[in-house]
Formats: sequence, structure tokens, C-alpha cells
Amino acid sequence: MSLKAIASVLGLSVTTVSRALNGYDDVSHDTRKRIEAEAERRGYRPNAAARRLKTGRANAVGLVFPTSLSPISDCRFSEMLLTLDQRLAQQDIDLLLLVDKPDDPQRTLARLMRSRVLDALIVTHTVPQDERLLCLQQKNFRFIALGRSDLPQPYAWLDVDHQRGSRLAVEACRQQGLTQIAWLGSDEATTFVRDRRRGFVDAMADLAPFAIAAVPPSRRAGYQQSAAWLAQHPALQAIITDSSALAEGAALAIQQAHRLYGAQAVRLYAWEGLPREAIVDAPVITICQASQRETGDLLAEMLVQLLNGAPQEQLQQLCHPWLESMPS
Repeated sequence: MSLKAIASVLGLSVTTVSRALNGYDDVSHDTRKRIEAEAERRGYRPNAAARRLKTGRANAVGLVFPTSLSPISDCRFSEMLLTLDQRLAQQDIDLLLLVDKPDDPQRTLARLMRSRVLDALIVTHTVPQDERLLCLQQKNFRFIALGRSDLPQPYAWLDVDHQRGSRLAVEACRQQGLTQIAWLGSDEATTFVRDRRRGFVDAMADLAPFAIAAVPPSRRAGYQQSAAWLAQHPALQAIITDSSALAEGAALAIQQAHRLYGAQAVRLYAWEGLPREAIVDAPVITICQASQRETGDLLAEMLVQLLNGAPQEQLQQLCHPWLESMPS
């Protein structure tokens, strides 16, 4: 079934049909839906090889993932990847996972750009001075950062207002009269870790933090640090963590100290809450952000716009966090 046949049935031009099926945004929503419905009814699938020759695109994007940080097997991140892959596949775009080699990331990126096997990159786990993003900008290669970096020139990014989320947790504590508040944060160098900690510090500007710790983002480290605080400082009233793994460790320590409930209860606030497979039931106030499915959907939409020539200044999306109580 050819584009000409679909165009004839719908009374449209072949150009309009082609642009609609190739994701261009100059076709109206209603017209695009009519074309897509007719193409699906007839079982039409674009010839990927022919489209590559015509457009000069590889119809593939890569996601750069640093293996030295959060494991790719994390169920939440995997959910985002699955959604992203499914949405891109609807546009006949392949998603490739790329290992970010920490010893020489720029050489890896340069090789990928020379090969022309990718139309764009998604760079995750950004750091404040991200050499990967600078390299891509210098080479004028299209990319979207999942997270932000302190770059002087504009670029496309999708991020969460991490400072605001931590401020919300502190404000909630203070509204309940809690002043002995500890920050249990990760020791990773990513921008979001920095910004979550900054939000806490800013919100505590007129109140000295009870304690601030930067530890490996693991259940063990969260447990050890929280247990030490609880043993040494009975006045501790709340712990705010910047990751679910640290939250689970803190919850275990609070449980063992018999301070989950009652007058001496220690309130636990956690970015993303407890892990789905957590081995402890504990009341926790979650600092929520968009679901991984929503993130995957939004990222795919932004990528298609990027590939279709949208200005990078228009592809900057900041999502707002909120608090949600999740008792055991």
C-alpha cells in the first residue's frame, strides 16, 4: 500500500500524508489522526530504508548511561526505558543503550558522532560541569539531557525542580513543629544530588540543620548513618533522604530504635519513597515526581520535536515535585 493510495482515499496530497506519517509538526492534529487511522487500517508501514535515504536520518537515538552510578537494573529506570522505547518505536525510531565509559567519555562520543549511526543522544545523570554535554555542543550534535548542567549555552533538557522538593519536606516538618531535622544524602557528584541538598540547606537558612551526611546511596549506608544518629542524639525528630535506598536503610534503623510511632517517633521523608521491594514497612512521606512512564512519554515527545528541528530553547521542561503521605 503506497502513500499515493492513502492520499487518494483521504483527498489529501502525498506530501501531507508523508509528513504526517514521518512526525512533522506542520500537519494539523485532526488531519494527522485521519492519516494514521487510515494507514493503520490498511496495514501500511513506511519503508525504513527508503526513508533513511530520503531524510538522511539513521532513525536511531542513543541513551548514554553511566554504569558507575545507579544500576540500570533499577525497576523504576527500566520502566522509563521501556516506555521511551515503545513511544519511539511508534515513530520507527530505534533506542540504543550506550555505556558511558568514565575513563574517556569524550572519545566514545566522538566516535559515535563520526559513525552517523545516531540522530541524537539522551545523556543521563548529568553533573554540574558536564564535559559530555560540552563536547556535544561543540560538535553541534543533537541531544537532550535528562537532568541539567551549568552550561553557558542553551540546550534541550528534561528535569525536576529538585531544590523545591527538598524545601517542601523541610516546610512540612516545620509546620509540625519539628526543628531537629537531619539530611541524609548521597555522595554522588550528579547535579540532582547537589540541588536536592541545596534545597534542604536553603530551607534551613534560619535554623541550624541537626545534621548533614553524604554517604553512598545504599541501604547499608543509610542504615549505618541513621543508627549512629539515633544512638547519639535522642532529640532527632526527622530525617530527609535524597534516595529510596537511603530511605530504606533509615527506616530499618528507626524501626530497630522503636521510634517509628509514638511521642518519640522520627518522621521520615524520602525522595521517591521506599523501594518497591523494601523489606520494612514504615510510615514515610514521599517527595514525589512524575512517574517513569510519564517521563518516558515526555522524553519521547521532546526527542521527536528535536529531530524535527524544534529550537533547543523550546525543549526545556521542568517538572514540579509534591509531597504524598504513604503510611504502612
